[in-house]
Amino acid sequence: MSTYSITHVGTDARTELHDVLGLTGAEISINNLPAGASVPFVHAHKKNEEIYGVLAGSGRVVIDGESVELSTGDWVRIAPEGKRQFFAAVDEGITYVCVQVRAGSLEEYTAADALA
Repeated sequence: MSTYSITHVGTDARTELHDVLGLTGAEISINNLPAGASVPFVHAHKKNEEIYGVLAGSGRVVIDGESVELSTGDWVRIAPEGKRQFFAAVDEGITYVCVQVRAGSLEEYTAADALA
């Protein structure tokens, strides 16, 4: 049995990596919104926080009614109960990664979780 999975992500509107890579502790998606487009719904979560990283372009996210401008290199964490919706800029698309994990589940990280 292999200890790794690999895939290639193209330019689809949304690619979810949970099933493709057999993820067991997170859901990761790559999202591409063309200029002027938006995610067509507002959502929140029961247990999972989401971490978003802007890979290219610009836009904004509305969190609990507050509009936050985003551009390449920005990262934002949203608590499970935060109501969110993403929008691309009027004149530029946005590509972002979303990492969804159970809030409060991180016990060890970086060197503390390493095996020699």
